This record gives sequence, C-alpha cells and structure tokens, in this order.
Amino acid sequence: MVHITLPDGSRREFAGPVSVAEVAASIGAGLAKAAIAGRVDGKLVDTSHRIEADARLAIVTDKDVDGLEIIRHSTAHLLAYAVKELFPEAQVTIGPVIENGFYYDFAYKRPFTPEDLAAIEQRMGELAKRDEPVRRRVLPRDEAVAYFKGLGEHYKAEIIASIPADQDVSLYREGGFEDLCRGPHVPSTGRLKFFKLMKVAGAYWRGDQANEQLQRIYGTAWPSKEALAQYLTMLEEAEKRDHRRLGRELDLFHLDEHSPGTVFWHAKGWTLWQEVEQYMRAVYRDNGYQEVKGPQLLDKGLWEKTGHWDKYRENMFTTESEKRDYALKPMNCPGHILIFKQGIKSYRDLPLRYGEFGQCHRNEPSGGLHGIMRVRAFTQDDGHIFCTEDMILDECVAYTTLLQKVYQDFGFTDIIYKVATRPDARIGSDATWDKAEHALIESLRRSGCEFVISPGEGAFYGPKIEYTLKDAIGRQWQCGTMQVDFSMPERLDAVYVAESSERRHPVMLHRAIVGSLERFIGILIEQHAGALPAWLAPVQVVLASITDGQAEYAASVAKTLQKQGVRVQLDLRNEKITYKIREHSLQKVPFILVVGDKEKANGTVAVRARGNQDLGVMPLADFLAKIAGDIARKA
Repeated sequence: MVHITLPDGSRREFAGPVSVAEVAASIGAGLAKAAIAGRVDGKLVDTSHRIEADARLAIVTDKDVDGLEIIRHSTAHLLAYAVKELFPEAQVTIGPVIENGFYYDFAYKRPFTPEDLAAIEQRMGELAKRDEPVRRRVLPRDEAVAYFKGLGEHYKAEIIASIPADQDVSLYREGGFEDLCRGPHVPSTGRLKFFKLMKVAGAYWRGDQANEQLQRIYGTAWPSKEALAQYLTMLEEAEKRDHRRLGRELDLFHLDEHSPGTVFWHAKGWTLWQEVEQYMRAVYRDNGYQEVKGPQLLDKGLWEKTGHWDKYRENMFTTESEKRDYALKPMNCPGHILIFKQGIKSYRDLPLRYGEFGQCHRNEPSGGLHGIMRVRAFTQDDGHIFCTEDMILDECVAYTTLLQKVYQDFGFTDIIYKVATRPDARIGSDATWDKAEHALIESLRRSGCEFVISPGEGAFYGPKIEYTLKDAIGRQWQCGTMQVDFSMPERLDAVYVAESSERRHPVMLHRAIVGSLERFIGILIEQHAGALPAWLAPVQVVLASITDGQAEYAASVAKTLQKQGVRVQLDLRNEKITYKIREHSLQKVPFILVVGDKEKANGTVAVRARGNQDLGVMPLADFLAKIAGDIARKA
C-alpha cells in the first residue's frame, strides 16, 4: 500500500505505485484537468511521475508560482520546437525561464527578422493546438552526447559533455522535437495557450564574448488570456514611462559614450537630484545620524581584509600610484568602520549612526547597463549603525517606521517585506544567527508588516530585510535593505569599551532607504510618468505673459514667488499664449500662471494646473498658499 498525505493533512491510500496525475484524478476531475506537476516530499516532478512509497504530495496548478514557471519553461521548449520545424538548420542551445517569461538562444546562418518572429509564434500556436504529450526519458551521458551529435545539435552535445560521465541525463520529447532538460514540464502542449514572442537580441555562447554570437528570442507566457493582456498593457505603459525617453524630453540628463555607465545631469535633473538628496539629508539629521564623507580611493590592503579583493575584484576599478594598488570604492562600509575607529568608543556612545551620500563605482558589464537604473558610478544614501546585540531589535523597528514614511512621501505605499535567512556557507555561531534573525523578524512583526521568509538567501555574515516597492503599474523595485553584520567590524578590528571595561566588537547594521540615488530617481520618473509632484518638480511654476504689456508685472510676480522659495520660470516670449501653455504642459510643469491686462490691473494670476485643469483667477497670495500647502503635504 502507498499512503499519500496532502497539504491539508488528509491521506489517501493506493494499492500500489501511483502517478501524480492519478492522485489528482482521485481527488476530482477539476484538479486532474488543472494539474501541471506535483511536489513530492518537496521535490517538483511531472504529473507522470510514479510515487512508489509513502509520501507527501502537493498538486501544482497554474495558480501556483511553480506552475507558472513550469508553463514558461515548457513554452521555451515549444519555441525551440517551432524554430526547428520552420528552420531545420538552426541549432538550439539554452532556454531558461526569466522574470515574466523566457528566452531561447539559437545558432542560425542569418538574423531572424520580425516576419520570422511572427511565423514562429504562429507555428507555436499550431503546435499547442495539437496537444501533443510531453514525455520524459533518461539516457547515460555519453549516449545522450552521441544522440545529439547525430541530430547535428553540437551545442547541446557540448552542454551534455560537460556533465560528469557517471551521471544520467533527462530528455523531454513533444511530437518531433526532443530537448535536454531536468524538468518538470506540462503534461501536453495543449496546456500552453497564452504566450507572445517579444523580440530578438544578440547573445554570446555561454555568455563569453570570445565565443560565437547567437540569436536570443525572448517571449512571455501566462496562465490566462487576461493575465497576458494585462502584462502587455503594462509593457505599453512602461514604454510611455521609460525614464530614458522622459529624461531627454524633460531635459533632465543624458548618457554619453565618452563616459559609459555614468550620468550627465542637466540643470533640471540636478535640481531634482538635490531635492531628493536634501530630503534624505533632513532624514539623517532628524533621526540621529551623523553625516560623514569618505574618500573614493582606498588601498588594496583594506579590500583584502574585508574579503572584497578576492570575491569582488572583477567588479572594482583599480589604479596604481607609487607602487601601491588602490581601488575606487564599490561600497562605503569599510570607510565608515575606519571613521568609527578614530578615538575610543564607549558603550555609552552606542548606537552610533553614520550616514553618507557616498559615490561608488562598480565595473558593470556594458550589456547590463540600463539608463540611470544600472550604472557604473552611483551615489548611495548609505547608512551604518554601530550598536550592541541588544540594540538590534529597537534599531530595526525604528528603521522600518522611518523607511515607510520616506517611501510614502515619494508616492509609494505598497511595500513588500522579505527576510533573507542564513545560508549554508556562513560564519558565526548559530546562537548569533538566531539572535539576528529573531531581531529582524520581530521588528517587522512589531511594525505590523506582513513578510515572507527567504531561507538561505542571507549574506555569509548575516541576515537581512529587503524592502521592495510596487510602483503605479505593478512593477517591483527592491530599494531598501537592513543587514546585520557581525563580521566586518571584527575583520577591521573595530571595538568599543563595554560597561564591564572589556573591548568588544560592535554589531554593524548596513541600511539604505532609497539605495542608489540614480536608480531611485529613475524609478521616481517612471512612477510619476515624468509628472513629478510639486515638491520634486524641477520647475514648479511657469509664469507666462500674454503680450509684452505684462512683462514688468510678470517679472515682479516671478520675483515674489522666488522669494518664497518657489522654482519659477518666466516666459515672456513673443508667442501665442496657447503655444506657451501647450509647450509647458508637455514639460509636465505643475502650475502655469497666465497674466494678461486684467490680471495686471487686479494684481491676480490665472492658474492652470497640470492635466489641463483651469483653477481660475486668484490673488497671488491665494496661489502662494495653495502651492505652499501642496509642497508641505508632498502632494
């Protein structure tokens, strides 16, 4: 007899070995139809997998995260199947699941065209309608190598040849196509209905620029027609909000090949930067942080002590002077420890909070650069809290409250919280890890936050909380972090004098709220589609005259606004007022004030708010009160 325990604790008994599909059918026809895979004692398997001993089983459907990933992986195989039918000489290489979809790399004699992409997608639909079963078989490694060489699939044979000789490999067949894969996969191609191919890009074999270039076809797949449509609509909206396009149109910044991966900030963009930085500077000041500033270049020996030279060397920019090796700092942490070490610190000095707008450099590959979201030179709102173990909980609770307030002010109210716990390879005692993890988890509970645990995803020296923002169109951006570090203070011999007069190493809490300012500003631009709230807008008010006769009055109004701290632009050009309004509306200015002879005579202004809202004519004092209120409320 085989006993199967289901997630709800109920048990089912079978006379002998039973497949996942048969267990699903015994529960109900609906579940049998919905089943994509199974999780047997925690391991994902196909629905055809036979369970031969007592086990715990969860049926996986397209409503599960695992189910969606299986759909996407199976759709990547469907893509390769279609390509091989249409272009038999093409060779298939690697096709993994990625965020929101999948890709597959192909070697072919000519570039794929948009017409090819349309034809491939159509053929994928035809293959799906055939509802061909997907079947798994296992071969010894050498036999699998010979099999794929016989098919002319030399890339696939090379992949298999890199597997240890004593291991078997699994293959999956659907119709006339068979591919290497560990699985699991959907039971049949008919389960793959809602997909779309997105684009073709170049890629190097095994990611090495020394190897031949392949063609990478990207696609997306979803469990329903509605989910696919929603995703495609989100992509259209994301295109409209693209910070790179808005950066050009709004004259905020540009990127230049004379300095790849760095940002040239224009006057308006730098005004936006300063608003973000000055806001965060006030956060430092009002929450007990001492703002510090460390150097850009630090000696190689320091990076060796921290472990970065061995583990992060390829991402560091280095230089040499007078036979000494230096690196541009990729992070600010070691510099803050060196500041902490100056002078004797007592337990009475703790917690000691340092904050820095520290510029860092990381040698990111050129293919990974993305506007101002992924750059080589960036500035972090970097903070480090030196404290005792007993202080971790209180510091984390206070930090989460602070972070929520900051995100709300910038227009983000939907935050995802994740606690990343100890990895297998780690340093420190289990007791220390227990205390650190408990403090992080308990801090989120006390803050009333729902959170998920990510087992094993912490750093080797300590666990962390990751704070992820959801933007206006549902995308997720991981920005904030709180990380517990018992290692680096000890490696760099940072100590304080305890109440017992012992010298002890402090705990170091690494924290960032917005993270990279460049990236966060890119997120802000996309969140607001360039229509930044009044307190952040580089130009808050445009004052436009109708004729030359109001020039002097307009200039005096502009001067009054400037004295009140309002960022105002004066437009006295000899252009039609409708042209001026349209031009400044496209620049997404929060307020346009129009002055004609009536306004000049009465000391008023005609107010237009962004979005073509006519707020009417009002005294200047009333408008000043309105914009001051909007700025104060971060509206």
